[in-house]
Amino acid sequence: MVLSACMAFAAVNSPLVFSPSPGTREARRRSAADGRPMIRWRHGMPLLRAVALHAGPDARRAHWVGIRRDPAAAASVRAVADGNETVPTVVLPDGPARVGPEPERVRELL
Repeated sequence: MVLSACMAFAAVNSPLVFSPSPGTREARRRSAADGRPMIRWRHGMPLLRAVALHAGPDARRAHWVGIRRDPAAAASVRAVADGNETVPTVVLPDGPARVGPEPERVRELL
């Protein structure tokens, strides 16, 4: 039990859980093509862990864009979050962004 809890914690805190960030432009293109949301994130954020845990394996279906490595992603997060870098920010294929959505809502979107 303790070992599985430790493994789950390590998995959710590891950047290896998510695919390499494709960048804003490529993620937007992929999202338009497959209808999956783009999630802008920053490693280590508590709400991100909750989203990833709640979504489970479906979390990998989203297009994850790290705002630390993509200045355009960071700027777009600030644009919809009153100047803050609030993550996760979920961008739906049809355009609207949701700042810090509930983990249950992200799972619905996936």
